Amino acid sequence: MAEEHDVSMMSNLYWWGVPTLFRCDNRGPAGQEIALVGVPHSTGNGTTERDQHLGPRAVRNVSAMLRRVHGEFEIDPWSAAGIVDVGDVPFPRANDNEDCIEQITRFYGDIDAAGARPVSIGGDHSITGGIVQALGRGSIAGGEPVCFLHLDAHTDVYTTVDHFLGAKKSAAHWGAYLADQGNVDPTHSMQIGLRGHTRTLDWLQPSYDVGYNIVTMKDYRRRGAADVVAQIKDVLGDRPVYITFDLDCLDPAVAPGVSNLEAGVCGFSMDEAVELVRAVRGLNIVGGDVVCLMPTKDSANQITALRAAAIMFEMISMIAENCSHGRSFPKPRHIKMPHEREISSR
Repeated sequence: MAEEHDVSMMSNLYWWGVPTLFRCDNRGPAGQEIALVGVPHSTGNGTTERDQHLGPRAVRNVSAMLRRVHGEFEIDPWSAAGIVDVGDVPFPRANDNEDCIEQITRFYGDIDAAGARPVSIGGDHSITGGIVQALGRGSIAGGEPVCFLHLDAHTDVYTTVDHFLGAKKSAAHWGAYLADQGNVDPTHSMQIGLRGHTRTLDWLQPSYDVGYNIVTMKDYRRRGAADVVAQIKDVLGDRPVYITFDLDCLDPAVAPGVSNLEAGVCGFSMDEAVELVRAVRGLNIVGGDVVCLMPTKDSANQITALRAAAIMFEMISMIAENCSHGRSFPKPRHIKMPHEREISSR
């Protein structure tokens, strides 16, 4: 017992040992239920805020502190499901955004084929495009498009520009081209927390045009959490759910080490954000990601990296709870996508 206690104590010391995500074994996804993935990619943000590729290493460094039981769910996710750290997506041409997005898709195609549900740390928000090109209409999603729970200060559906400083499948475009491809059903997806003083007054219109359900930060403050949570459950329902969490949805005082900060309007507190993420508890979560961590902007106590790890822990715990309860989800209804525009037109 004393030896087990010593091992348990040491495993929570973030500065000791080999830094895998949450101290999980580093091996492939075969036979596992959850695959933790690092996506060290910055080129999708188009030469701005480039240090986002350092995010996975920063979270690996601190995530041992978050290897815990979940007090609210009353489960130990690490024993409830098979969870591994499958490593980082390789980027031999890291400055070529379009090549990187295809590398991500190939990497996650193997994870999807193995049946493991990925929870990822980026990387800029373009990585969601590469991931969902693999998961949308994939094996885990039962051949159906995924539905987003998307928490963000920005829409990432900027269809009025063809590229972002040279990047086409960029951090500004993935919400549009995934819908064009039919990999996402925007009519049963939520974009929540949008805020800021933008460059144009019609900045939300492209998201409305594509079909997303939008809750701005102003809407959230007016309606309250309970009403928004009820809408999330109603809109996503029994469909395959993918959670994408941009750390800039949090207030800059809560998460300072984030790219593209929106400091003019208060963002979510950590408790508010976690409540929204937990709105999909018990639903068919096929995966999730946390993006836009900028370790070079973080405070000395690495609080933003810890926030990122805490959000990953919530995603991991909800998927592990589904596994522990042996939940089988109904085959999603076939959805005919309303948008069949050419991707190249973006």
